[in-house]
Amino acid sequence: MSKSFKSGFVSIIGRPNVGKSTLLNQVIGQKVAIMSDKPQTTRNKIHGVYTTEQSQIVFLDTPGIHKPQSKLGNYMMQVAEGTLNEVDAILFLVDVSEGIGGGDRFIIERLKPVKTPVILVLNKIDTIHPEKLLEIIVQYKDLYSFAEIIPISAKTGSNVNTLLEQTVKYLDEGPMYYPADQVTDHPEQFVCAELIREKILHLTREEIPHSIAVQIEDMKVQENGLVHIMAVIFVERDSQKGIVIGKQGALLKEIGKLARKDIETLLGSKCFLELWVKVKRDWRNQERVLKDLGFRHD
Repeated sequence: MSKSFKSGFVSIIGRPNVGKSTLLNQVIGQKVAIMSDKPQTTRNKIHGVYTTEQSQIVFLDTPGIHKPQSKLGNYMMQVAEGTLNEVDAILFLVDVSEGIGGGDRFIIERLKPVKTPVILVLNKIDTIHPEKLLEIIVQYKDLYSFAEIIPISAKTGSNVNTLLEQTVKYLDEGPMYYPADQVTDHPEQFVCAELIREKILHLTREEIPHSIAVQIEDMKVQENGLVHIMAVIFVERDSQKGIVIGKQGALLKEIGKLARKDIETLLGSKCFLELWVKVKRDWRNQERVLKDLGFRHD
């Protein structure tokens, strides 16, 4: 008789830039969440699906928990904190190379009233000496009663399989929510928009990242099998529009070239990517615009 199938939902939380998206992509085996060295780049709950013969884990990669400075920031915080009581387990990711900071203590205070099991995931162990790890574990143990403490490197994949095995222990018997070959519940248009935004984050200066939003306005397969995508990049100021376009359109062309490569890998077919840049002033503080761009509390 075969073993029972276990399934459930697991939230990945942590300060901005501790490697949440990197971990999700490592687990899933392909890019479903964008990665950047600039903090607070994840804005929605990204659902990544990990399936084996014995279990299915649906991961929620939430925006980094931080002090909000705009309506968009408030939305991101509500998304991050709203998942804590909705899931079967929580992975609290910390960066061991930075030590315990005020942000980590802030999150731990948020976790104290939560009844969901919390697994402390000590990420970036490849960046410190092994002897330092025990000291860090002791520090965190004094702050909260974690269900498990598991050191990993999301970047190299070290000990990630152990993390998955331990996480499954906190799931109940349940159905397969998604087909075995499905890795995310987001529509292709959402992932394409995120891949474009990732390239902008990599290629622009500090003033640009959080002023950027990307919306796919049209996406269709032509008769020859080519996928035609028209996307609009929204910025908040005219000066930012100039930066994103670049001299004689050079930067926008580079954004398109890099994004198209990832999109073609995602879709498994050639695509024609058409990019436009528009100014939508102070969009991060306009409720209607945020809803139009897909920032909803669902």
